[in-house]
Amino acid sequence: MQTIYSFYQGGDLDIAKSEKELLYSIQKSYDLYFFLLLLGCDVCDYARQVINTQKQKLRPTEQDLNPNLKFVNNKFIAQFRENEQFKTRINSTKLSWTNNPELPKRIFNTLKQTDEYVEYMNKETNTYDDDKKIISFMYKTVIYDCDLLYQILEEMSIYWIDTVEFIIGMVLRTIERYKIGYDNSYALPGMYKSDDDRDFVIKLFRTTIAKGDKYKDLISEYTKNWDIERIAFFDILILQTALSEVEMFPEIPLKVTFNEYIELAKNYSTTKSSTFVNGVLDKIVTELISTGKIKKIAEMPNNINTNEE
Repeated sequence: MQTIYSFYQGGDLDIAKSEKELLYSIQKSYDLYFFLLLLGCDVCDYARQVINTQKQKLRPTEQDLNPNLKFVNNKFIAQFRENEQFKTRINSTKLSWTNNPELPKRIFNTLKQTDEYVEYMNKETNTYDDDKKIISFMYKTVIYDCDLLYQILEEMSIYWIDTVEFIIGMVLRTIERYKIGYDNSYALPGMYKSDDDRDFVIKLFRTTIAKGDKYKDLISEYTKNWDIERIAFFDILILQTALSEVEMFPEIPLKVTFNEYIELAKNYSTTKSSTFVNGVLDKIVTELISTGKIKKIAEMPNNINTNEE
């Protein structure tokens, strides 16, 4: 959607150039996945630094000399940082938080104030699942809500700021799926699940633009009570892309398509956009199916408006 928006707004109507930009943005999002995984390792490294610094005090306390090592020896982090795919990607991209030492520090200092961390550290023993649970908690709450993270990522790449939340979700799924018996060769998710996924991205992008005028005419026809010029531009693009998906991918259930584009409208357009997109898309698709202009393997649900009150 961002690339389609840029295509129309940029003035340079070069589909091949925009397609290249789209694929590059996906690559950058994939890099962010590894970069955020590295952040968890760096937080543990910072915690170890703190312990080592405290031991070097002129008058260290008993606690300084005999620190609680449960977090710094986190079994999941120790296992994961040896993953060959992870190490190869980090080395090839040269990704590093070295220039942003304040971030791991901020995250750790916030984490250690939480009840979950205190409970974790106070347990007599910690299982592998306990270690995974505290790392998941760190990503789900502390990292997710860290303003400094978003600020740094926005400065580092224009491709990252809008995908952080989605990528954190990928990180959480990776942690959830990891098992104690996995060796260093365990395969992490690829940039695409398969070649079909990459083909889907390209086909959807090309079709949305190539048939843009056709879809805009349809939208105009089914919004006769609206001034088409006053409809939010992004709403038109959402509808245009949704219609492309409905027409070109008959195997995708309509409910899935509707829900995806309604969520896009909720997250990226105006407060009333999701209702508008849902209503217009419902009318157009119902008519196209009834007249046989499009065919879907999955039947049209009786009530598409599952996400709207």
